[in-house]
Amino acid sequence: MASVDLRDNLLGISWVDSGWVPILNPSNVLEYFSERSNPFYDRTCNNEVVKMQRLTLDHLNQMVGVEYILLHAQEPILYIIRKQQRQSPTQVIPLADYYIIAGVVYQAPDLGSVINSRVLSAVHGIQSAFDEAMSFCRYHPSKGYWWHYKDQEERERVKPKSKRKEEPSSLFQRQRVDTLLLDLRNKFPPTFYQPKPGEKPVPVEVKKEPEVPLETVKPQEERDAKPPAPPGPARPAPQTTPNKPPPEKRARLQ
Repeated sequence: MASVDLRDNLLGISWVDSGWVPILNPSNVLEYFSERSNPFYDRTCNNEVVKMQRLTLDHLNQMVGVEYILLHAQEPILYIIRKQQRQSPTQVIPLADYYIIAGVVYQAPDLGSVINSRVLSAVHGIQSAFDEAMSFCRYHPSKGYWWHYKDQEERERVKPKSKRKEEPSSLFQRQRVDTLLLDLRNKFPPTFYQPKPGEKPVPVEVKKEPEVPLETVKPQEERDAKPPAPPGPARPAPQTTPNKPPPEKRARLQ
């Protein structure tokens, strides 16, 4: 009973005839390979001519064309059959190799197919890695780019939350813009203001605070002076002598 997977690419199919598997050996492996249900066998080959004429396989060396030979045998599990183009009794060109493992026939891939398959596998792996990496990428205009992994939320739930210590801040740090604007407004008060857009600016009346006379302002030294002594017996006021003019200078008589 033969089972064949018919596909265009021979590298992806296999063939086996379970009736031949128990009796398979090096002497009949080529006959097993030449079954009509085998998709790897070319019926226009020289082996088919020799088989129809009931000749031995030694006559293949005297013919020109496509032929099949047993290249290697490792009983009872492995057999390798080569397809080649014979041009002369001493000159052949290999076309393809087939290996039979436990009765199942496969076509061995050529070097170009192996390199192509490996390159496609590498490119597919790289593309899959980029696609997975892009699935973790997030972007927001206010935050920029960051990575968001699937197990990140679970790790954040399990991880104990540490309370952030609030550092004291100054008034300037909390309201620095307002403080600077208020300082500039006090230094440079506006001289005009516009009640409504499009109207003529109106001058601002600056109210001047009344000046305090100097006599009413006592110096700090007087305010810090000791309190006056308690009243006692009156002392006589010191007598003051009237200011006399200096004596006139007289000329001496000689």
